[in-house]
Amino acid sequence: MKRNKFALLFALIAFASLTWSFKEDLFLVSKNLDIFASLYKEININYVDETSPSDLMKTGIDAMLESLDPYTTYVPESEVEEYKLKYVSTQFGGIGASTVFIEGKLFVNEVSSGYPAFKLGIQPGDQIVKINGVEVKGKDRTEVSRLLRGPRGTAVDLLIVREGTVIQKQLVRDEIRQPNVSYSGMVGDIAYIRLDKFLENSAQEVQDAAVELNKQHPKGLILDLRYNGGGILQEAVKIVNLFVNKDLVVVTQKGRNPEKTVSYKTNNLPLLPDLPLAVIINGSSASASEIVAGALQDLDRGVIIGQRSYGKGLVQQTFNLPYNSLVKVTVAKYFTPSGRCIQAVDYAHKNAEGKNIKIADSLIAKYKTRTGRSVYNGSGVYPDVEVGATKLSPITISLISKSMFFDFANAYKRKHAAISPATDFQLSDEEYAAFASSLDDKDYSYVSATERLLSDLRAEAEKEQKLTAVKKDLEDLKAKMLVAKKTEVLQHKAEIKRILETQIVSRYYFEKGKIMQAFQYDKELEAAKSLLGNSSKMLAILKGEGAYKTIGDPAKIVTGVTDSN
Repeated sequence: MKRNKFALLFALIAFASLTWSFKEDLFLVSKNLDIFASLYKEININYVDETSPSDLMKTGIDAMLESLDPYTTYVPESEVEEYKLKYVSTQFGGIGASTVFIEGKLFVNEVSSGYPAFKLGIQPGDQIVKINGVEVKGKDRTEVSRLLRGPRGTAVDLLIVREGTVIQKQLVRDEIRQPNVSYSGMVGDIAYIRLDKFLENSAQEVQDAAVELNKQHPKGLILDLRYNGGGILQEAVKIVNLFVNKDLVVVTQKGRNPEKTVSYKTNNLPLLPDLPLAVIINGSSASASEIVAGALQDLDRGVIIGQRSYGKGLVQQTFNLPYNSLVKVTVAKYFTPSGRCIQAVDYAHKNAEGKNIKIADSLIAKYKTRTGRSVYNGSGVYPDVEVGATKLSPITISLISKSMFFDFANAYKRKHAAISPATDFQLSDEEYAAFASSLDDKDYSYVSATERLLSDLRAEAEKEQKLTAVKKDLEDLKAKMLVAKKTEVLQHKAEIKRILETQIVSRYYFEKGKIMQAFQYDKELEAAKSLLGNSSKMLAILKGEGAYKTIGDPAKIVTGVTDSN
């Protein structure tokens, strides 16, 4: 009896504390809203120059949300449609062409097969001067998108310049679909599905592709999640369910608000419960991609290949605001079946410089997969089989950023009516030499790491009043560096050639052709194919035998040692 009284007393104290805390929070919210409203009014009335109330409010809101995390954002009414396209829907009204700004001019970069731009002969390299009579000069990308997009069936007039000739085109907008699955097909005797995002119907698209490919009796399936930044959590759960049994927890989200704590389980019998599975990830695989990869790893259902994923373990929810605006709020963290949260950055704390910090080492803990393999929280999803990332040289990055492949690819298309199939296409040495020559009068300059060091050394010598003594040596080194840079187009031929080939292939075979052509050089894909052809190694990894017992051990990673498996 006495024990029951104590329990009741503690419950009443807890309830009273919660009520008091709730009232205190409400008071602080009300107090600070009054202060903010008063300040906002005084600025708008009394500031010396004319102010924009909308701009002031947007700046204030953005600054407030920026202090939380990059994913909590305000969406004004004018940006709602763009938001839905980015985070929810894969459809919009448009012409089926992508554009690029080069030296302040707007050019068609690529066209999509079967859409209005393709049907009316719009070509990569066409310069768009006006859209519906509005000059594009001075417009930014958002403004250009708003001019080109619109309801299906509406007309859009383009004034373009092609090789010095002015051409007028009138197109009728159509419904443009950007599929979640950008490519699926057989790669030898292995099924391959590339999933670019987790928007509406992504699980259905993966299922449809898997059903078709399974008719060809593949030896295994590769799910490629590289550069997939995520999307809708429930779609990720459905995709995992294609490969694992019913009634298994795929992900649990936990928030400060108890209502935001939810576990998501598989609801159906699996479509492919036994087909060997490999999942490819990289440093840009995030959020829903990490839910899929992490769940399949924790459930020992598939082997993860590639590089460590991004490390976004936060869940967002959208709330409606007055005047048709929205706010996207981080409401919870998610946890994979083993109980780990893969969030890599601690947004609740900052260092002395005010920058976000990584999850503290003291908070990194070990978790177990279903068969007892060791995995860790706080650093994304580590692959079971690591394949080193391909890093581009500074000159290649400069050529990409300055659109140096653009003109050559367009000229190549004009000279060659057809090329070999996308999977086989390669440039000859003579053709690459022609590309290198085309750069002679182009500015693709960049500052190399060595040049930065030379600049730092010069500054240090000047500071220590030793510049006169070393000036000639520094100038000699600088001259040698300039000579060396001129040969880098040949030195880095292999990687530059790969990217140039992809650009050219897109002119003939569009997006799918680019993906197929890149298979020739894909290290991660080759590793996945090799593994799926080796059932004993697949089994050893999933059972956690030998070196595969521990995945992503922080101690080894800190000392610069990683599992090469």
